[in-house]
Amino acid sequence: MLTSKQRAFLKSEAHHLKPIVQIGKNGLNDQIKTSIRQALDARELIKVTLLQNTDEDIHEVAEILEEEIGSDTVLKIGRIIILYKVSSKKENRKLSPKVKAIQ
Repeated sequence: MLTSKQRAFLKSEAHHLKPIVQIGKNGLNDQIKTSIRQALDARELIKVTLLQNTDEDIHEVAEILEEEIGSDTVLKIGRIIILYKVSSKKENRKLSPKVKAIQ
């Protein structure tokens, strides 16, 4: 669980990021979940966009990803979800030590 200070830090870090995963008319399928999992492993912090043509609900999507992938939802704004998860690969952990240092 993220503290409000950690969340604020991650929000500022995510500000310049472009959404790298888009959820469209096929919804939140296994392929998308795999993409999100891989992206989080590589970057730790990503933006996911829900396209106009999806029937998915942003709150449901965030909840499913938290449960199935173990990610933390930093922010839900409009059709964008910012997700954070400590990378399983040590060499990709650039952000998590900074987040951990914030109490």
